[in-house]
Amino acid sequence: MNLRAGLAVLFLAALPAMALAQGAQVAFGGLRQDSSLPVEITADELRVDQAAGTAVFTGKVIIGQGEMRLTARKVVVEYATQNGTTPGRIARLHASGDVVLVNGAEAAEGREAVYSIDESSIVMTGDVILTQGQNALSGERLVVDLNSGTGVMEGRVKSIFQPGAEQ
Repeated sequence: MNLRAGLAVLFLAALPAMALAQGAQVAFGGLRQDSSLPVEITADELRVDQAAGTAVFTGKVIIGQGEMRLTARKVVVEYATQNGTTPGRIARLHASGDVVLVNGAEAAEGREAVYSIDESSIVMTGDVILTQGQNALSGERLVVDLNSGTGVMEGRVKSIFQPGAEQ
């Protein structure tokens, strides 16, 4: 059973406990991240555009940084520029297609994600589902501050909290 199907079963089983809201602030203890750690990227294909300062990874893309893992079908890496040159430091990662972000016991899934390294933030969009242990949240947009481990889920938020569930 895939993550989406498993979450659908979880949603149906806990329908009476569901809370609806326009936005929800959430603690993301497991999604706290040190953005100074090295970023490792594995993919089936890589295309580099030196002039634009980008690299496009496609096919079973896996990105790791410390404990955090992000998978997607395509990831565009934008490199930082200084004085008109590209020093090779990654500024942003734009992932699309079946995006899954995992860190510890927490996982988030959506259609797209933008990881801004310098800002230590991740913005996920498109039918986002976040699971924390047995608890789940869904919405259209999830903004995570990786320094503080906090975030905001926006866009017709649905929540399932299991009584007595450990985080």
